[in-house]
Amino acid sequence: MNEINGVICINKPQDFTSFDVVAIMRRAAGTRKIGHGGTLDPMATGVLPIYIGRAAKTADMNPVSDKRYRATFRLGVTTDTEDVWGKVLTKSEKLVTLAEITDAVKTMQGDIMQIPPMYSAVKINGKRLYDLARQGIEVERAARPVTVYSIELSDFDEEKRTGTLDIYCSKGTYIRTIISDIGKKLGTGAIMTSLCRTMAAGFTLSDCHDIETLRNMPPEDTARLVLPTERVFSCYDEIILDGTQKKLFMNGMILDCGRMDISYPEGTCLRLKHEGDFLGVARVNEENGLKSVYLNILS
Repeated sequence: MNEINGVICINKPQDFTSFDVVAIMRRAAGTRKIGHGGTLDPMATGVLPIYIGRAAKTADMNPVSDKRYRATFRLGVTTDTEDVWGKVLTKSEKLVTLAEITDAVKTMQGDIMQIPPMYSAVKINGKRLYDLARQGIEVERAARPVTVYSIELSDFDEEKRTGTLDIYCSKGTYIRTIISDIGKKLGTGAIMTSLCRTMAAGFTLSDCHDIETLRNMPPEDTARLVLPTERVFSCYDEIILDGTQKKLFMNGMILDCGRMDISYPEGTCLRLKHEGDFLGVARVNEENGLKSVYLNILS
């Protein structure tokens, strides 16, 4: 069987770590050359892109870093982890109307400053915050800029004080902290009760497969589900090379944009193809040349 190269998206189940999924996919794909597109906490579910074979090199190159989530929450309680799995710190019986929570949710949209939770992978002085938190140590954390492009209250039960949020945000945004901050604004406290990532790296739940189905699948069957590496870069403009340009590019030469009669700003990345085959990705340099940043070896 030929080596598998490309992307397969997994709908990560709850209680699996991202590394658990990688381990399963190494067996399913018959290779150790695997990367993943963004860690999901064990309790979270949803889109986890897995990059296989030569495509593993593209895991950190994905041009789409924004993400979408669907999260459920409950008002009237706070925990040390800002979610339902933590130790309860406070409780409140205060009722909240739909209008009040709608207004509070709206304040979370846009460019905001967010303090990372203690139970997070952020490093301070070389130490992970969650390692310090497990030792009962809390340290001061600087607020970081994040962007919430949209946040919608999909439903809210005033009696149960529970609801659902659909959030489209920048990389590095903590959804449970958004929920915690909403609770603070309402004076009730709030915790996240579930989290599903519905989009990551440009892939959605409709692209995903069940990990249990793949666990015992032979590599040749897994290969049929793999998306081409080109999908990772589908947002880049496509440039068609002739035979001579292809040979130069594949040999690591810098192509002249002027001679190719194309014009793009410095730093622009482009998707290069020849006769329908994806060759790789190149970036426009300061001398108006196309320099390879990813070479897709043709089968």
